[in-house]
Amino acid sequence: MSEFYTIISGTNRVGSNTMKVAQHYRDLLEAKGIETRLVTLEGWKSVDRNPEYVQLENEILIPSKKFIFIAPEYNGSIPGVLKVMLDMSDYKKAWWGKKALLTGVALGRSGNQRGMDHLTGILHYLKVIVHHNKLPISSVDKLLNGTGTIHDKATLDAIAAQVDEFIAF
Repeated sequence: MSEFYTIISGTNRVGSNTMKVAQHYRDLLEAKGIETRLVTLEGWKSVDRNPEYVQLENEILIPSKKFIFIAPEYNGSIPGVLKVMLDMSDYKKAWWGKKALLTGVALGRSGNQRGMDHLTGILHYLKVIVHHNKLPISSVDKLLNGTGTIHDKATLDAIAAQVDEFIAF
């Protein structure tokens, strides 16, 4: 199997802005010739290591060496479903020694900065090396402008620079 990056859309909300941002990262990486897997937690209800999760873990999480987490702000932190996904994993195989890039999204002004700090702490506990450039995307609903596509040049430039740094990381 070839090397690929895994992008995790960290919410179980259907039709979320988080997924739209995750798709932008996927498109950007694939335009650079990097193979990706996009994992969405959309619709997740399980807190058990069911066969579907074990398959995801074996086919995507364990083989992946680099992860991009797109994490929305839920009450000043990350969604519980994202934490559950990390908690139920075979963490030594899925996470230890791997690398991660974090992007926070929020309707408000902080771009989920606190949530990215919380996620960084969790990932460090799982022995994941977190890239220093954690990008907070504020007012994500306005940046998507109802189209599902980011049109703001400053945000696009910040994402492109972040991705280029992570590729070299």
